[in-house]
Amino acid sequence: MSFKRTKPNILITGTPGTGKSTLCEEVVKQCDSLEWIDVNKIARENQFYLKYDEQYECPELDEDKLLDELEPRVQGGGKIIDYHSAEMFPERWIDQVYVLSADNTTLYDRLVEKGQSGKKLQDNLQCEIFQTILEEARDSYKEDIVVSLPSNTHDDMSSNVTSIIQFVKQWK
Repeated sequence: MSFKRTKPNILITGTPGTGKSTLCEEVVKQCDSLEWIDVNKIARENQFYLKYDEQYECPELDEDKLLDELEPRVQGGGKIIDYHSAEMFPERWIDQVYVLSADNTTLYDRLVEKGQSGKKLQDNLQCEIFQTILEEARDSYKEDIVVSLPSNTHDDMSSNVTSIIQFVKQWK
């Protein structure tokens, strides 16, 4: 089943610390035709968790419950979905994927500022080095809808906001 939409659904993804939420917040401020779906917030509010992962010090997401909750919300389009992984969302939901990336020094500083350390910090840095999220997005969606965006500076952020808003205006 394909959804009939008048506005696109956009996935903003990338390694934790690359600026996804900041970008989404700024895009919806400037483009009121989009609604920000913060996947982590929805999971937290609805307790869509299976168990707690001691190694990574975070809960394990119940993807089935989350997707069941999101499906009716995304059908009409106009959503900007914020999540650190790309592969979970059905291809039919997504019209454009933006994968944010940051250089390791910038990313390290951001993750430490968020309180990350140890294995979680090292794994997130390796994920960025190996462009794991970008490869995941390319494997999960048509390559022509996957766009990699740098997210190191305020100028990058401004440029990324402009690019996304331009895509929304041109989308048919």
